[in-house]
Amino acid sequence: MKHAAATTLIGVAWIACAAPALPGPVEDARALYKLGDYPKAFALYRPLADAGDADAQLIVGRMFHDGQGVARNNAEAYAWVRKAADQGNAEAEDYLGFLFANGQGVPEDKTAAFNWIRKAAEQGYAKAEFDLGIAYVDGKGTKQDEVVAVTWFRKAADRGNADAQFWLGLSYDQAAGVAQEYIAAVSWYRKSADQGNAMAQYALGLMYYKGHGVAQDLFEAYKWCAVSSTRESDLRSDAIAMREDIASHLTATQISDAQKWVRAWRPK
Repeated sequence: MKHAAATTLIGVAWIACAAPALPGPVEDARALYKLGDYPKAFALYRPLADAGDADAQLIVGRMFHDGQGVARNNAEAYAWVRKAADQGNAEAEDYLGFLFANGQGVPEDKTAAFNWIRKAAEQGYAKAEFDLGIAYVDGKGTKQDEVVAVTWFRKAADRGNADAQFWLGLSYDQAAGVAQEYIAAVSWYRKSADQGNAMAQYALGLMYYKGHGVAQDLFEAYKWCAVSSTRESDLRSDAIAMREDIASHLTATQISDAQKWVRAWRPK
């Protein structure tokens, strides 16, 4: 995995639903949303959004974007998310950056995307801190700067963001924006892997396979590549290939024990 190239492997992950601080109907709306009854959820959220609640405006915008309970309409999605972002809602600011970056409901504008994501990051919103780090790695909307990227990855990683933890590990692994330090890479990969990040699980398996930052251990390498191979990611085929390669060096008992571990594994 090359640091700069790996940006294409990170999908944009968005929170399924904000957590509005309103009593009454919003609690019912949240419950309906979680149940997948989007039309009824939308019917409850829309009046709240019309009344000016920023959290509800964000959710209505997301529902327009995803076609949940209402016809998909990116222009409406942008309009509602913008209302929430203009009120200083950090999640909405970050999501607005996503819309600008992808030209959805608004002309594509990488600089505007960067500026909105930065607003959210400066409020301490972990996902935006991670997204800002990626923007600096890619040099989209700003000058490419892997050193600055690492500072934002670290902020988000310290808040527990699994994607940022993976990227911080990758930064140490590949000496991108920071001195190469395999022990630190393993530490951050493990934090992310323990949360269920499939790419971090694969990366951790590779570290055990190579003996980088940890004693070489093919059994551990197999376990982490195997658990990664059970989860969807752009590295799944690599994890499967590595799992099969390592298996040729293990005993049948070791493989059986590792597979039991994989079946029992749950995110921490």
